[in-house]
Amino acid sequence: IQPPEKPLKSEEWNRLRENFQSPEVFEEVMLNSMIKNNSPIDVAKSLLTQVAQSNGDIAYNLLVKYLALCVQQGQTAEIQDMYDIMKIRFKTLESGAYSLLIKGLSNSDQWKIALSLLEEVKKIMIPSRTCYESCIKAAGRHQEMSLAFELYHEMLSKDLMPTLDILKALFDFSRGMKDAELQKELFGILLHLRENQIYPHKTFMRSIKLWFESIPGGNWRGHLTNIKDSGQCPVCSHQLEDSDLTEEEYNNLRERIIKDVIHGTDTFRKTSPQEFEAFQTFVENRLPFDIVIDGLNVSHIKLKKMQCENLFDAVNYLAKGNTRVLVLGRKHMLSNSSNWRREIMKEMQNKADFFFAENISEDDAFLLYATLQSGKHCKFVTRDFLRDHKACLTDSLTRHLFRKWQRGHQIVNILCKAEKMFLSVLTQQPAFRYDCVVQTTGDTWHIPYKDIFEEKYSYQVPRKWLCIQRKL
Repeated sequence: IQPPEKPLKSEEWNRLRENFQSPEVFEEVMLNSMIKNNSPIDVAKSLLTQVAQSNGDIAYNLLVKYLALCVQQGQTAEIQDMYDIMKIRFKTLESGAYSLLIKGLSNSDQWKIALSLLEEVKKIMIPSRTCYESCIKAAGRHQEMSLAFELYHEMLSKDLMPTLDILKALFDFSRGMKDAELQKELFGILLHLRENQIYPHKTFMRSIKLWFESIPGGNWRGHLTNIKDSGQCPVCSHQLEDSDLTEEEYNNLRERIIKDVIHGTDTFRKTSPQEFEAFQTFVENRLPFDIVIDGLNVSHIKLKKMQCENLFDAVNYLAKGNTRVLVLGRKHMLSNSSNWRREIMKEMQNKADFFFAENISEDDAFLLYATLQSGKHCKFVTRDFLRDHKACLTDSLTRHLFRKWQRGHQIVNILCKAEKMFLSVLTQQPAFRYDCVVQTTGDTWHIPYKDIFEEKYSYQVPRKWLCIQRKL
């Protein structure tokens, strides 16, 4: 249904309604279409006027849709009117209406009403990330930075992960301010990026650089650079943190993963204790491996190719020289099907060790166990993030070690684009000698960043860095 371009009179709306196949939902469908087409406000208003004349009042759901159109267009006067109407007519609202009012009012000079609405929401549920971010931006725009950070910390305490957009806004709003507390807060955001292995995109990175350079009397200077393979920064000659764990860190991590993840709560729901015992015996008799491959995961790398061919390419590529490779497979791979050809499987088994688990088993625990038992040198191949297992680790130090170990030991298989064709080449994402996370010495900050915005967690490590140093 296409909305009209100009406001209509009551009788014109009635005619359209009568010709509509389901007249009882005409207004709802029409308002949805107006939101989609971003129709002029006065067209929507003329429809609501007609509803009020016919029914004596306007139903809640139609008011919310009209409010959505006003918020979409930033019509602050209308939003304030809607707030007044809804406050009088309804004792409480549902989350969608609260969200719209908070978003709309936070962009107006009545932004403090948005804060009181946030308080109302808190009484009935955990406010959404959007509600918090609207209020944080409003506080930042009015230079009330301590309020903005109070809301930011509240958000984190409720396990709401802030978007990169809001983190960028906090740097933008703080530009040029000389305030030790504020600096501490913004350094805290950079440590949040480090802790969660988050890579800012180029525009966010620029905001960080501009903020540092704007600190009155701070003498900070930022430069974009590429870190040498040795881990030395070409700008300030500082050596970045080593990606390797110490012997003690590695042993602690191995013990914790075996205790929390492998013998913890989740493993045996996905595999039987007998199967895992058989696997442990299998591994202990063949240790150490150099590379452990998640066979099923790698077999899906190129959809147009047979699964066993994808895996064969990977094994062929990695099992060179004396490299000892373990492939974690599933029993259905032995079935000689169209995807799993017996002769190709046989050839692979001459090049690498294979363990075939039950088809219902989860193989992450197998992957982690075999890799960690093989020693510090052993790498593993999967496109999986292993986020569930990181979440099983109870303290932040162990989670930090797990991520650091993962960054240095996970080989990611990427499809290479070559000669305008996708070639199924397994390119090794090199395990760098330096650790690819935000780092600081106090007088220097090194921040890895990506060219493009990615909201999703990513295991692909950026090659570009921002080096910021304070000239003393």
